[in-house]
Amino acid sequence: MKKLAALLATLGLATTVFAGDVEKGQQAAAACAACHGADGNATLQPDYPKLAGQGAKYLEKQLHEFKSGARDNAIMMGQAAGLNDEDIENIAAFYASLEVQHAAVPAQYIELGKKIYQAGNPSTSLPACTACHGPTGIGVDAAGFPSLGGQNAQYTVAQLKAFKKGMRANDNNRMMRDIAAKMTDEEIEAVAYYLVGLH
Repeated sequence: MKKLAALLATLGLATTVFAGDVEKGQQAAAACAACHGADGNATLQPDYPKLAGQGAKYLEKQLHEFKSGARDNAIMMGQAAGLNDEDIENIAAFYASLEVQHAAVPAQYIELGKKIYQAGNPSTSLPACTACHGPTGIGVDAAGFPSLGGQNAQYTVAQLKAFKKGMRANDNNRMMRDIAAKMTDEEIEAVAYYLVGLH
């Protein structure tokens, strides 16, 4: 038990020591505001992701994968190309420090979106989203599961469809590709719109 406590303390210390600098991240993220908004909420670009409140570990992974080409997006690959590890860590810390804005869920998506998010679809072996992303959509950054609560619906629809078609393949152990393959387009849309108000 003492070894476990020591390990957890060390990991906590490592997280603190290697955490990015929010102020430097804000400076480094100046170009990001054009698409993701100055506050990270992509208000003017609903087909772009909200980065505000997203877990730093998840953001770092995505930026590294855009930079290496492991995640394919021409715009983001170009933006990430000039970033070094410190820039990526600082940008991730900056966006993680911001507060995500939530919107009202359109009425037609509440029932099905809530059902899929909270319980999945047993008839197709679709697991509940809450298992990895939590009941409020905050995610589990330490495990690499992103925050989804408040995310732009158009962006979420596009990502789920990309996972479903295998066009996005940077998920661990094919987890999201396997899950999205079990979703109907109606379920994808309902969950995506349900998430805009989840918090």
